Amino acid sequence: MKQSFHRLYSILTILCTLLAAFPSIAQDLTAREIVKKAHDKANGQTSQGTMKMTIVRPDWSREVAMKSWSKGTDYYLIYITEPVKDRGQVFMKREQDMWNWMPGINRMIKLPPSMMGQSWMGSDFTNDDLVRMNSIIDDFTHTIVGSEMIERFDCHIIELIPKPEAAVVWGKIKLWISKNDYYELKGEYYDEDLVLVNTMTSSNIKKMGDRTLPSRMVMVPVDKPGNQTILETIDIVFDKPIDESFFSQQNMKNIK
Repeated sequence: MKQSFHRLYSILTILCTLLAAFPSIAQDLTAREIVKKAHDKANGQTSQGTMKMTIVRPDWSREVAMKSWSKGTDYYLIYITEPVKDRGQVFMKREQDMWNWMPGINRMIKLPPSMMGQSWMGSDFTNDDLVRMNSIIDDFTHTIVGSEMIERFDCHIIELIPKPEAAVVWGKIKLWISKNDYYELKGEYYDEDLVLVNTMTSSNIKKMGDRTLPSRMVMVPVDKPGNQTILETIDIVFDKPIDESFFSQQNMKNIK
């Protein structure tokens, strides 16, 4: 009996040693958990910051400066500060609804779901991209389909397929998320016929708030040579309390 106990104790000791040496054995994450960790790192519980968007076309380019606020996945607000002709325009997502305040014509517009796939302010981002209308965590099923190096980062390749009941813009998304730091470094966006529409790449990793993140995102449409939209985060603060009442139609008209 004593010999059996010592043998069992020895086996358990060996197993514990192996698990300590190879922590990934005990800590493997599912595809959904990886996407959630990347999403949470990039967004926090709340965020508020400033961004610059540069729309590039073969014959011209223009810049749009903005402030943004977010709370979870249900609340998002963007206030346009430049150019002058667009200053004061506000976009807000509140739960499942998206609104656009246009001070030039003193009009509040509710954007229907059919417009979520449309270009946002003439860029290569959609309305859905900018206000995160659809949750990439809850509205999709997630599968790890491979791995690939993006520059110096070893990345999971994760395929996202929309759930049958989900009202989403994309027919499929593929994300490249770094295995150690959970940076979302590349994305491919497919239409309902599974034809590749846009490719997104992220770079310029730097300290932002209390974490390091890619600060530069480039969206390129596949079928429009010479077109791209660059979105740069200038500064951002995470997890500073924001009340839900901040995301209101009244505040859209008053915010500066």
